[in-house]
Amino acid sequence: MKGTASLRRKILSRDATVGVVGQGYVGVSLASAMAEAGFPVTGVDLDPARIEDLHRGALSVAGVDEDLFQAGFQSSRMTFTTEPSRLKGLDVLVICVPTPIRDHAPDLSHVEQAARDVANVLAPGSLVVLESTTYPGTTEELVRPLLESSGLTAGRDFLLAYSPERIDPGNVEFGLRNTPKIVGGLTPEATGMVMLFYEQLVDKVVALSSCRAAELSKLLENTFRHVNIALVNEMATLCHEMGIDVWEVIEGAATKPFGFMRFSPGPGVGGHCIPLDPAYLAWQVRRDAGRQFRILEQAQDVNAQMPGYVVSRLAEALNDLGKSVKGARILILGVSYKPDVGDLRESPALKVIDVLQRRGAKITFHDPYAASVPVNGGGELLRSQLTRQILAGVDCVAILTPHTAYDLDWVAAHAPLVFDAQNAYGAATHRNVIRL
Repeated sequence: MKGTASLRRKILSRDATVGVVGQGYVGVSLASAMAEAGFPVTGVDLDPARIEDLHRGALSVAGVDEDLFQAGFQSSRMTFTTEPSRLKGLDVLVICVPTPIRDHAPDLSHVEQAARDVANVLAPGSLVVLESTTYPGTTEELVRPLLESSGLTAGRDFLLAYSPERIDPGNVEFGLRNTPKIVGGLTPEATGMVMLFYEQLVDKVVALSSCRAAELSKLLENTFRHVNIALVNEMATLCHEMGIDVWEVIEGAATKPFGFMRFSPGPGVGGHCIPLDPAYLAWQVRRDAGRQFRILEQAQDVNAQMPGYVVSRLAEALNDLGKSVKGARILILGVSYKPDVGDLRESPALKVIDVLQRRGAKITFHDPYAASVPVNGGGELLRSQLTRQILAGVDCVAILTPHTAYDLDWVAAHAPLVFDAQNAYGAATHRNVIRL
């Protein structure tokens, strides 16, 4: 491709201009890291309120490391806009927009629109990278033709590659820099250039042979987690039926220094990745191979049943005290999909609340990261205070997402009954705490 040497020099000298389409937690994290590394960055998002917040240095996007964002913002190399036209002529364009599931099939409308927007501003000699999680073939079969509607040809006039996002919100051990970055280009030249670009941001870049291999690698990561979570969730139900403590069983298995990886049961799976990414794979196998990905679809069934199972176990705990779920006052602690992250997407806690309300329970909730949650009928439930009086006034406290801000011993000391769906108490002994 003409201009390769020039782009290489710009990347190495940090003079390459970068555009990031989509300012969710992935896009903001990337833009911040790029600016901190010395690149001029323009972030684009269609949400005017989000852009206004980012423009004034206010981080309102859940899952982004505050220190990383502030480092990028203080560099004065980040700008934010709602206008895709501001990306015109930039050297590197990264697409990281949502890829939700609708009617059990991938919804790539955001990717399609982003690719059209990039096509309108695409310049010869540039590099385009798709980061959105999707099924194998998306970069080559969907994004490439849309980009080539510009009149430019991938591999000849511009470079095209795929690199899956691997950011784990709330993970204090592994962040953007020390998590290896997978890349796969449409051509060897594209692979080399995308490797060079990300080497300026992360400690290790791993090149795969193609965009398709990189796309499938991301799906395998989260399918692995989905299946293993389903395994321990099934084990939890079995242990309860057998009168065995599932947490003791997991602790015992985890002492093996090889051949075992610890996973924990809970009320289900949530977030932007684990509930959705395997669905892409299951959908593509059905479409292209004409069969089921059986172990994956069985795992989806197991995990989908966990909110209902948590409610049934909570009902047992209430029943042992002579109370029923109907009319019971239940305080939910933690509604985000994982501890210490304010992201409600696909949170199993919301599904637990839904089931409890349909069974007639009177629900209140507290979460330091959420002021309200949606409820049946299109309304919302406002966050309760968390006081000694409120704890004493409910029939049960259900810990669904154990944020580290919670003083669990204080909760157990003042609540009449605590149902611990996440083993937040561990082996600590409290007579009124029932573990999943």
